[in-house]
Amino acid sequence: MTTNTNIAGAAGTAVAENGRLDFAKSAPKVFRALIGFDAAAREGLDPALVELIQIRASHLNHCAYCLHMHTNDARKAGESEDRLHLVAVWREARHFFTEKERAALALTEAVTLVADGGVPDDVYAQAAAVFDDQELAHVLALILTINTWNRVALSTAKVAGTDGRG
Repeated sequence: MTTNTNIAGAAGTAVAENGRLDFAKSAPKVFRALIGFDAAAREGLDPALVELIQIRASHLNHCAYCLHMHTNDARKAGESEDRLHLVAVWREARHFFTEKERAALALTEAVTLVADGGVPDDVYAQAAAVFDDQELAHVLALILTINTWNRVALSTAKVAGTDGRG
C-alpha cells in the first residue's frame, strides 16, 4: 500500500490512503523547511555517520518507516551488514565503530531520550572531545532532524517500505 495517494479529507485537507494527514501536501512550507534543516545538518558530516545516527534514533523511536529508509540508504552507500545489524547494540560491539561514531551514537541516545534524564555531562564531553564545535553542532542538528522526521512518520502512520528506496 502506498501512502502517497491522497483522498479528500475534512475541510479540504490532504489525507493519505491510511486515513492520516499527508504532511508534505498539507504543510508544504513546513515540509520544505524541514528538508532544508536536514540538508544543512548533514553538511560536512561523514555520510556513514549520518546514517548511523539516523538508524539509532529510528530504533529508539520505533520508527520502522525511517529505519527501513536509512538502512537502505546506508547499504547503498556501502555500509556493511555487520555494522547495520549491530547499531542497536553498539556498546557491546564497540570494535565495529570508531571513537567518533561511538560518541555520536551515545549523544544520539541521550538527545533522543532526553526526557529520561537530559544529556549527561559525560556523554556531551565525550562528543565535544572528538568533534570540533561546528561538527558537534551539525551532529546535534542531525539528531534533532531525525527525531522530527521520526515523529512526522509515526504521527502520520507512514508505512515502512513505501518510500521508494527499497
